[in-house]
Amino acid sequence: MPAPTAMLKPTEAPESLALPAPEQEDELLVEMQDSDFSNPRTMAPLETSDDTEMAIDVEGRPKFAPGKDVDPVRRVETRKIPIPPNRMSALKANWTKIYTPLVEHCKLQVRMNVKEKRVELRSSKFTESNDALQMGADFISAFAMGFDIDDAIALLRLDSLYIQSFDIKDVRQTLGPDALGRAIGRIAGKDGKTKFAIENATKTRIVLAGSRIHILGAFENIGMARESIVSLVLGAQPGKVYNSLRIIASRIKERY
Repeated sequence: MPAPTAMLKPTEAPESLALPAPEQEDELLVEMQDSDFSNPRTMAPLETSDDTEMAIDVEGRPKFAPGKDVDPVRRVETRKIPIPPNRMSALKANWTKIYTPLVEHCKLQVRMNVKEKRVELRSSKFTESNDALQMGADFISAFAMGFDIDDAIALLRLDSLYIQSFDIKDVRQTLGPDALGRAIGRIAGKDGKTKFAIENATKTRIVLAGSRIHILGAFENIGMARESIVSLVLGAQPGKVYNSLRIIASRIKERY
């Protein structure tokens, strides 16, 4: 046994054994030489039985199958319309007339929140139109402004009706308390005759809520009614306003 401190001789590496050549190479080469690349039939891909071919018409345009009707995913939205305290009693008295068209016509979910004094609207999976929620909110807002239920319900049936509101002080900012009362009186007239005359001539509905004025009607008719009200606020005589209203009424009859 050699001493542990003796020098070790390097071990000779075993000679690498020669691996035999694969016998399949000659066969592969023979097969590739025998194949004819000049023949295009040998290079054609295999035909698949899958129906992946595109139909083309006579002019070379592709034909596609008609699309399938897919129901769009509707998001549930809500609207909360505040009700003034002076309109809560009218809301409770006409509640059956209010929620019936909203549920049957607009397919909305309606709730009256008496504690917070507001009406809450919510869309559902049965809601057909995307504008139904906004139309319902406009209908409730019109009733809260003071319009009659029969006039406000026209917003659900006609798309050409709008509501425009403005303040008398926006027309004339230097009105004092007494002058403001006289301006409101000139707009209303004796027993409301001036207001009714403006409504009948311009085919609109007008609500006087303090210094605020709300007009319901078509876009052009609202502009004509506002011009008559502004002229009364600025101090025009009611007789001149009546004459202009007669001219406006005759023009509307000729147009329609």
